Amino acid sequence: MSWPDRAETLLVRAILGSFAALTPTAASNLGGAIMRTLGPMLPSHRVVRENLRRGLPELSPQEHRRIGREAWENLGRVLAELVHLPAILQFTPSGPGLETADIAAVTALVRAPTAAILFSAHVGNWELQLPLGTRLGGDMAGIYRAPQRPGVTNVLTRIRHAAAGRAFPLFPKGAKGGRDAFAFLRNKGKLGMLIDQKLNEGIAVPFFGQPAMTTVAAAKFALHFRCPIIPFHTERLGPARYRLVMEQALPLPATGDAARDTELLTAQMTAIIEGWIRARPGEWLWMHRRWRSE
Repeated sequence: MSWPDRAETLLVRAILGSFAALTPTAASNLGGAIMRTLGPMLPSHRVVRENLRRGLPELSPQEHRRIGREAWENLGRVLAELVHLPAILQFTPSGPGLETADIAAVTALVRAPTAAILFSAHVGNWELQLPLGTRLGGDMAGIYRAPQRPGVTNVLTRIRHAAAGRAFPLFPKGAKGGRDAFAFLRNKGKLGMLIDQKLNEGIAVPFFGQPAMTTVAAAKFALHFRCPIIPFHTERLGPARYRLVMEQALPLPATGDAARDTELLTAQMTAIIEGWIRARPGEWLWMHRRWRSE
């Protein structure tokens, strides 16, 4: 491990250890307060402002500032809640935990003896879905973009696996990860995918009225296996508390043109994610460069 990697890993461990010493609610509140204050001072806040102007031009500058602060706060809460995932991944009537309209349907989905794709976005707390599905008895896996520091990746992977109660596969983005994910689906696994970030190797589909380069992997997998592809996300209800929302599987297009089917399905998934964000804009990761530069 290089010295920069070692130093960053030690810093991450120290920060997470500080949050672990608090209750889930206190940790979430502290992480949110820190990032709500510091986030707008960071250079990356320029990306937040630009994205809000491009994505939500109908809103006022005051509303943009409010949403920007809320987005930083939500990110701070997500980071602080990492070490409290076991407590949050409980279905409770109040306080830290989860609620959902139909836990039986979620459980049946993840345990079904067929392949499935659960697509989501960086909304609410995107760290919950894979550990939850694993805890409910599903054969889960995910595709992820690894941090630049391997040591940090190892820390985060251990946290995710501990929250799930056992290890589950995480495939890195790229050709090998794609092949591994394909094999996982062929063996009737459940693959979780976050598809809301820019991918230059993808295709352009409408997102907030503008073309956005988007991964086609989820659509291609679903069309190849003709397996369910299901919208799945969380909504924040309070500190360390979420509503789990699982929607109906999307109909798979069958025009006879594989490229056209892929485009149609990718655009449909992206439109669903846009709807989530428009409903709760302060819970999305606006600091990511989603669109092509002008």
